[in-house]
Amino acid sequence: MSERSPSRSGRKGAERPKESGSSTDAESSPILELLAVFVIVFVVQAITAFLGAMAGLFVLAPPLANNPWTIVTSVYAHDGAGHLLSNSVALVLFGWPVARATTRIRFHTFFLVAGALAGVSQILVTGALASLPIVAVAPTGSVLGASGAVFALLGYLLASNRLSDAFASVIDVPGWVSLAVFLVLAAIVTLATAQPGVALVAHFTGFLLGLIAGRAGALESGSRGRGKRTRA
Repeated sequence: MSERSPSRSGRKGAERPKESGSSTDAESSPILELLAVFVIVFVVQAITAFLGAMAGLFVLAPPLANNPWTIVTSVYAHDGAGHLLSNSVALVLFGWPVARATTRIRFHTFFLVAGALAGVSQILVTGALASLPIVAVAPTGSVLGASGAVFALLGYLLASNRLSDAFASVIDVPGWVSLAVFLVLAAIVTLATAQPGVALVAHFTGFLLGLIAGRAGALESGSRGRGKRTRA
């Protein structure tokens, strides 16, 4: 088949304009960038562990004021190759559809903020519950991993899809009912992932944040915008 001439294939100016920072191009995908960051951080973890400095650089632990940078760095760190692999697979599955519908900057910001809040909540909530005499909860000694951020992507994906939008447009649901449903759904998903050594509070927080952000269309860039170590 002969190649069509430029005059017959259409004008370049007729192509749909892309918003600056769009993540629709594979070579600039935030998913690939995050996977690269995961691997680089994992290598740095191995080096700093040999030097005895890994915990102070990448492990989020109480009191939070001691090493505040770990609120950020712990989101991209992992407790072993299996932990890295599982989070990477989940990132690709849940993150790719979200990344294609938003910009790189918004995606990275959402991932970091959700992951950081999930990790901090794991430390603060378990610490607060452990101080209550009627609750048998051990405080979290340390946490690291991207699972909180990955759960946020899953929550966003579920709450922002076309089916949920169509349902919300037909039935007028009060805000408090939506929040109650989100809380129950987050609890169910969190309990379904319950395993020893897993940061359940971080999973719950991340998924809930994702549901709320997805319902609000927080990452939408087009016209649809609606103004014991535990592993995360």
